[in-house]
Amino acid sequence: MQSVYRSLWNYLRSHWRGSALTLQPLDQLMPVVDEPGTWCASGNDPKFECVGTGFPLKAGWYRFSIELQDSDGDRLEPVLYFDYGHGMHESWSLHLGFIRPGTRHHAGVVLLLHDVQRLRLDPASMPCTFHAQHLTIRRLGRIGASWRMWRAVTREAAATGVDTHAFKLDAWRKLREPGGRHAFATWLHGLYVRRNSKAPTYERWLNLYDHSVAPISTHGDRLISILLPTFNTPEVWLRHCLDSVLAQSYSHWELCIADDASTEPQVRLVLEEYASRDARVRVVWRERNGHISAASNSALAMARGDFVALLDHDDELHPAALATIADSLQRHPQWQFVYSDEDKIDVDGRRYDPYFKPNWNPDLLHGQNCVSHLGVYSRALVNAAGGFREGLEGSQDWDLALRCSERLTADQIGHVPVVLYHWRAIAGSTAQGVDQKGYAHDAGRRALHEHFVRQGETAEVMEIEGLWGVFRIRHPLPDRLPQVSIIIPTRDRIDLLRQCVDSILERTTYPHYEIVVVDNQSVEPESMAYLAELAAHPRMRVQRHDQPFNYSSINNDAVGVCRGELICLLNNDIEVITPDWLEELASHAMRPHVGAVGAMLYYPDNTIQHAGVVTGVHGVAAHPYSGMPRGYSGQMARARLTQTMSAVTAACLMVRRTTYQQAGGLDASLQVAFNDIDFCLRLRQLGYTNVWTPFAELYHHESASRGHEDTPEKRARFSREVEFMKKRWGSLLDHDPAYNPNLTLAGEPFALAFPPREWPQFPIEAPAVTAGSATVHEVRTSHA
Repeated sequence: MQSVYRSLWNYLRSHWRGSALTLQPLDQLMPVVDEPGTWCASGNDPKFECVGTGFPLKAGWYRFSIELQDSDGDRLEPVLYFDYGHGMHESWSLHLGFIRPGTRHHAGVVLLLHDVQRLRLDPASMPCTFHAQHLTIRRLGRIGASWRMWRAVTREAAATGVDTHAFKLDAWRKLREPGGRHAFATWLHGLYVRRNSKAPTYERWLNLYDHSVAPISTHGDRLISILLPTFNTPEVWLRHCLDSVLAQSYSHWELCIADDASTEPQVRLVLEEYASRDARVRVVWRERNGHISAASNSALAMARGDFVALLDHDDELHPAALATIADSLQRHPQWQFVYSDEDKIDVDGRRYDPYFKPNWNPDLLHGQNCVSHLGVYSRALVNAAGGFREGLEGSQDWDLALRCSERLTADQIGHVPVVLYHWRAIAGSTAQGVDQKGYAHDAGRRALHEHFVRQGETAEVMEIEGLWGVFRIRHPLPDRLPQVSIIIPTRDRIDLLRQCVDSILERTTYPHYEIVVVDNQSVEPESMAYLAELAAHPRMRVQRHDQPFNYSSINNDAVGVCRGELICLLNNDIEVITPDWLEELASHAMRPHVGAVGAMLYYPDNTIQHAGVVTGVHGVAAHPYSGMPRGYSGQMARARLTQTMSAVTAACLMVRRTTYQQAGGLDASLQVAFNDIDFCLRLRQLGYTNVWTPFAELYHHESASRGHEDTPEKRARFSREVEFMKKRWGSLLDHDPAYNPNLTLAGEPFALAFPPREWPQFPIEAPAVTAGSATVHEVRTSHA
C-alpha cells in the first residue's frame, strides 16, 4: 500500500511541477564556455528543439515557464513553433509576449489547439548573447488557466488605467452565456494574447531596417515627373500625399497635378497652397470630370522629365523613393520601366502587409498587377504606348504596364526590392480589397484580354473562384494535340503504382498520352504480375532499368524511348485530382519560351506539398507554403496564381522532349536529391523560363516508396548532393529572381529576413554548366 501512495505522490508532484524540457540547439547557436545556460546566437534565425519525454503534448491549456534574459539589451523575440503533425510554419507559432525584458524568470499560459508532436523555440531574430535554461511545461485545467489569465489581464488593466468595473461586467456576461466557462476562457484567452503580443513582426522589421533604404552612389540630376491625378480627395490624405513628395531626399523632381474638376472646395485650396510653397509643384485644373485615365493624361502632358512616376492622391512615397529610383536608373541605363516593393498604410499611419515582389515575372503579371506601386516609366515609352487608356479606369496602371512591357525586352524592366510606396487603406480603397471597386476587376480582365489580342494569342482570361482582381490565363493548345509521354519510375510498392496508374487512366481527360513505367529492379511476385498486366495495356509500356537506383539515369534512359513530343516526369506516389491536369501542363509546356512546368501537389490530408521551389532557402532550395491547407492564398495570392519560378519538382514536371535533350537531361551525379532543381537552373541558363501552375492539382504521397533520408548512408549521400549544388551554382542559389532579398533564406519561405540581404545591383552571372554525366539518347519515332 505504501508503494501505491508513493507512486501517487510522485505522479501528483510531477503533474504539479510539470515536465522539464531540454533546450537542444538546432541552428545558429553556440554555448558560451564556462557560463552554463548562456548562448550566443550567430545569425538571425537561431533555433532550439524542445526535447522531453512527454510528447506528443495533448491539446489543451499549459503553463510554460523559462529562464530567459538578453545580455545585450532588448534583442530577444522568443517564438514557439508547434508541429501538429505537418511540420512547422509561421502560421502555427506563438510570440511569447509574457517574456519581459530586464527579468530572467518568466511564466505564462499557452493554448495548444491540437496535439503537438514537436516543439521549437526561436529565441531571437538577430545575433545576440542571452541566458536560456529550465524550460518546463505543465498541463492546466480550464479553470486553472482562466484564473492565471484573469490575474494577468486584470493587473495589466489596473496598471494602465482601464475601467476594471466595465471589464468585470464583460466577464460576468461571458460566464452567463450558454457554455459559459468555455466562452469565458476563450474570450479571456483573446485578451491575454493581445496583452502579451509584442510589436507585429513587420513593425519590428521596419524599426530595425527601414532606415537603411538610402542608396550608396550619387543620384545624378535626372528630372523625375510625378503624375498625380486628384478628385475630391479628403484634405488629411491629400496633405499626407503632398508632404511625402516634399520630404523626398532627392531634389530633382516635379509634381504634375491634374485636378479632375473636384467639387470639394478644400482640394483647390490645398493644391494652391502647396503650389505657392514650392515651384516644383504644378497644377492643371480640368474643366470637366473625366475620371482617372483622362486626368492622368493631363498630368502626363505637363511632364518634362525623362521618367514619370505614378502616385495616387491618398497614398504616400517613402522619403528615399525617388533617390533610390534615380540611383537604380543611373546604375542600369537600359531600364525603361522600373517598379518597387510596396506596403499598406492605415488611417493611423501604421504600415503593414508588405508586398516583397519578384523580379520581372510576366506570367505573374498576367494573374495580378504585381508591378503597380511604385511604377516609374520612361516618358517617351508611355507616350509611344498611347498614355493612359480611358475606359479602363481602376486598372489603368495595370493596362499601362502591359502595353509598355510589350515594347520592351526583359533586361529593360527593372525591380528595386525596397518598399518605396505606401498604399492607403481606407474605406473604398482597393488597398482594402479589390472588391471595394468592382469596376477595377472588370477593367483588369479587359486589359488582359486585349493584351493577348495584341500579342496574337487566343488565351482565355478566367475568373478564380473566391478571389477578386486576379485571374487565371488558359493558353491554347494546338489543333493537333501533342502526345505526352508520362514516365513513372517504380520499384515494387505496387499499391502506390496501381493508385497512380488508375488515377491517370480513370480521371485524365487529355486524349493523347502514353505511360512508360520504368521498373527499377522490382522483385516481389505481385509486382512482376502487375507489370506484365500493364505491359498489355494499349497506353502502357514497361521498360526495365536493371541498375542501382539513380533517379536521373532512370528518367534519361526512359526519355530516349518515349514517343511523345512532351515528357511528363511523374513519381509513382502521385495521384491525379484535376481531370484536365495534362491540358493545363501541356498548354504551358508548348509555349516556345517555357522550359519546365510544375503542378500544385498536396499531401493526402489536403495540405500543400509543392507550390513551386524557391532556391537558396535552407542552403539549396525549399518548397513555399508547405503544410498550409488547400486553398491557402500565400503572399498576395501567389499560391493561387500561375507564375514563373526558378524551379519546380520532378515529382510532376512537364517539358518538351527536345528541350529536355537540349539541356542534357537530369545530371546523374545527383542520384536522388536536387536533380530537378539543377535541371531547371540549366533550363534558365539556356534562356527558358520555368512555370508553376496551381491549376493542375495532384496528391503526392511523398517518399512513400523510397522512404526518407533516415539512415547514415542516405544522409551522407544527401550531404554530398547539397555540396554539389552549392559548388556548381554558388551565389546564384541565394538570388532567386522569383523571390526577394527581404524574405528569409533561413526560416519558412516568404517569412521576413532578419536582416534583409543585400540586393545585387547587377545580374548574377550563371556559371557555365554542362550536365556531363547526363546523356539522353534520342530514338526518333513517328507521332501516333
